[in-house]
Amino acid sequence: MRNPRRTLLAAMATAGALTAVAACGGGSDSSASGSGSGKSGGTYNFWDPYPQFDASSAWGKLVGKCGTDAGVKVKRTSMDTTDLGNKALLAAQQGNAPDVMLVDNPVVSTLVEAGILNKTSDLGLDTSSIQKNILGAGVIDNASYGVPIGANTLALYYNKKILAAAHVDPASVKDWASLTAALKKVKSAGKKGITFSAINTEEGSFQFLPWFWGAGGDLTKLNSAKGVAALSLWKQWVDGGYAPKDVLQNTQTTSWQEFATGEYAFSENGTWQLGNADKAGFPYGVINIPGQNGGSAPVPTGGEFVTVPVQKDSSRYDVSKKIVTCLTNSANLLTTDTTLTYVAPTAAVQAQQVEKNPELKPWVGAVAAARGRTSDGLGTKYPTISQPMWTAVQNALSGGKSPQAALDAAQTAAGKG
Repeated sequence: MRNPRRTLLAAMATAGALTAVAACGGGSDSSASGSGSGKSGGTYNFWDPYPQFDASSAWGKLVGKCGTDAGVKVKRTSMDTTDLGNKALLAAQQGNAPDVMLVDNPVVSTLVEAGILNKTSDLGLDTSSIQKNILGAGVIDNASYGVPIGANTLALYYNKKILAAAHVDPASVKDWASLTAALKKVKSAGKKGITFSAINTEEGSFQFLPWFWGAGGDLTKLNSAKGVAALSLWKQWVDGGYAPKDVLQNTQTTSWQEFATGEYAFSENGTWQLGNADKAGFPYGVINIPGQNGGSAPVPTGGEFVTVPVQKDSSRYDVSKKIVTCLTNSANLLTTDTTLTYVAPTAAVQAQQVEKNPELKPWVGAVAAARGRTSDGLGTKYPTISQPMWTAVQNALSGGKSPQAALDAAQTAAGKG
């Protein structure tokens, strides 16, 4: 039998390696500990990674209403994503985990490994209508451990004016060759090509994955010819002046700020930038990231899962289930995912979203092609792969190593993880 304390400490190290890659801003933190009866009445503790939304926001009001509808008071505590994962593990170790917790999807497997989340089947939560690839990030050994609130992912924004001036039809971008040809035309027209994030954090891995997966890469074989092809593509762009050298330091936010100057033709960025795109001051469009030989590349899913941590008093689960069901029913998902600029996890709500906002149509397609970073049985192995991968990207783009040598080193490091 594994030492529970050792498992928790190892899981904390894993959670610390996974940072937020989406639109959840940093913010304040306050402590919370569980108390109250498991029957109606009492206080139920709820943690989320949305400190940008206060109690007066639509999200804050929904959380409170779901508690009221369940006959209890919900004490909501918000903190940034990494802090939440670490504090969840500590709270579990101390026996005072919150009743309901919203966590970034790669962290689910870490919390399951630590033994602190309930299966949705044990709670009687229905996940049958959830899109399987979105649910997949929370499935470990064929069991689901949470209900996704929605998903965000990556696509390519483009500046219509720049492409028109360079005589590039965005519909012609169907694979890597046609995208590179478009970048060449843009550069010849005196404009800048593409901006993205290749920073040495999880954000860099998140942005590299569509190209890695789009070549048919396998995360357990980083240095395969397919992985090398993806890294060589990025290196070709940087060396050729199609992408700026500062991608090595760019976060997704600073990369977006470059695109927002109106000087770049393309930006790899996320669903969460739609509001900023509308304010950019120039006409834009969105296309899916192409695979090496055509089609939409698989993109990583971002977004959070509503989970129910293990409690000493199992009678509390009935109310927790009511809160989770309230937060994830169709009517509330539409409101929440509109607020977060997320794509809903069910086809029915996705259709409502696109009807209200046609700009979401390409994002629904991108999410349909997406996959979880911890899916395919990777679970808690993912961070031990991701860090060597982003290090390889840094080494190759900086010129320190060839793409092959960089990924050879990454594969060796991942094998020791």
